[in-house]
Amino acid sequence: MRAVILGAAAGGGFPQWNSNAEPCRRARAGDPAAKPRNQASLAVSADERHWFILNATPDLREQIARFPFLHPQHGLRSTPIAGVILTDGNVDAIAGLLNLREREAFTVYATASVLGVLDENPIFEVLARDVVKREAVPLDCKRPLSCADGTPSGLSLTLFAVPGKVPLYLERPGEAPPIVEGEETVGAMIEHGGRRLFFIPGCARVTPPLLARLDGADALFFDGTMWRDDEMIRAGTGSKTGLRMGHISVGGEDGTLAAFRGAPIPHRIFVHINNSNPILLSDSPEHRAVREAGWRVGEDGMEITL
Repeated sequence: MRAVILGAAAGGGFPQWNSNAEPCRRARAGDPAAKPRNQASLAVSADERHWFILNATPDLREQIARFPFLHPQHGLRSTPIAGVILTDGNVDAIAGLLNLREREAFTVYATASVLGVLDENPIFEVLARDVVKREAVPLDCKRPLSCADGTPSGLSLTLFAVPGKVPLYLERPGEAPPIVEGEETVGAMIEHGGRRLFFIPGCARVTPPLLARLDGADALFFDGTMWRDDEMIRAGTGSKTGLRMGHISVGGEDGTLAAFRGAPIPHRIFVHINNSNPILLSDSPEHRAVREAGWRVGEDGMEITL
């Protein structure tokens, strides 16, 4: 199983289009310690011919153009993309589907709740239902992933609930949405040949059941949105904490590094990293702390083979 990071940044990418903060200025200036990144997405394949995309970000077209293994391989029109797996209904996870509207066959896999978001928004009908299948995946139900022609891909998918919240555009005005575990925010486990890869780009807290589920994992791509909960407030770039947005912090006593201390996961990689997070800067103390804890900071094009 081969997995390639198509994008490692959170919404807005890095540098974010309207941010004049120092990290974004460094990225625009070509500073090698501030590598630009597209928005968080992962491509996985068992045979390197049929690929499954985890989360369709708004910059999916750019991601496809950048990685030749996602280019058409035969005929006048074709795609090696066999399916798209959605872990939530946020704009940053579903908007890229609109880039795939030219009547190529593939399957969208998601929970019934997330597919409901697509069903309720008529713009997604540009994905012709007679060509693009929408398959509801129940939580904790292992599902084989098929190629566009119906043949087995060799991969299987399990979606499972993680602590999170509803998408921003579905929040009620003036109300802070609760952190819940359900179909709105999920993690994805991809299996092949006894190997298990987990993709969890959004998670509000690490619970004992989640740690138990990840025990023995071969690879984990995990929410790296914030270094500290109030970093956007401190930087003057936002008014919300990371938890308010549904994301656990990387650092701190209640953060990801502490929660996974000693966890025997060979490949641990942060993705969905906000432009305010100093781990994006390879010369920062926070980046060094991540590496010393046995994690890697995700970069576009980073890949692993299991």
